[in-house]
Amino acid sequence: MPAKLCVNIDHVGTVRNARGEGEPDPVHAAALCENAGAVGITAHLREDRRHIIDRDLPLLKEVVKGLFNLEMACTNEMVRIAMNLRPDQVTLVPEKRAEVTTEGGLDVRRNMKVVRAATRKMLGAKIAVSHFIDPDEKQVDAAAESGATHVEFHTGAYARLFDRQNARAMEELGRLRAACLQAHALGLIVNAGHGLNYRNVVPIATLPHMNELNIGHAIIGRAIFCGLDRAVSDMVRLLRHAR
Repeated sequence: MPAKLCVNIDHVGTVRNARGEGEPDPVHAAALCENAGAVGITAHLREDRRHIIDRDLPLLKEVVKGLFNLEMACTNEMVRIAMNLRPDQVTLVPEKRAEVTTEGGLDVRRNMKVVRAATRKMLGAKIAVSHFIDPDEKQVDAAAESGATHVEFHTGAYARLFDRQNARAMEELGRLRAACLQAHALGLIVNAGHGLNYRNVVPIATLPHMNELNIGHAIIGRAIFCGLDRAVSDMVRLLRHAR
């Protein structure tokens, strides 16, 4: 089966928040993305609320018909919000206030006590839990040990190398392939995301056991020129025909 597409709508919120007004609305964007073929919607509620804001979450929960995936840091505030909201899935990510975008995977191994506690709490509320991690053998083992149901592999290193250093990009793709096989063997559902676009996505989509890809920036960027429905449907078509 081809990898499925979840669209990250964060940067619709970024544009809205630049004016402090109501448009464009991430909730409206979510509906358009699903109508264009996305199987779910991802939104990252950051500590500084730079794109998605609290008001968006219950509206997204109501509007999204497929998978609603909430990306969040592993903090008491975010765990409380997730427990009240009850999205279909949470993805635990590292977060630094000064970063432009997420810079790497969550160090589950080093933060095992906190991550395991948050994971178990949300699993108890019947929320699936994914860990956003680098394709590293020890991190995959740690994610399984902590009780995660999914992993999302950070593809940023691969994406940065893809257009400039193809040999190194292929090395990174090999790391991702090995991590996918390991995660599947441990019973984890395999997702991936970060830096993926219309040029580099196919090799990731065809990795073994790849379930879903979370893609946002490239889709929202293309939507400026051709519209959101076309940008999403173009990506869905790429994934559907990936070989």
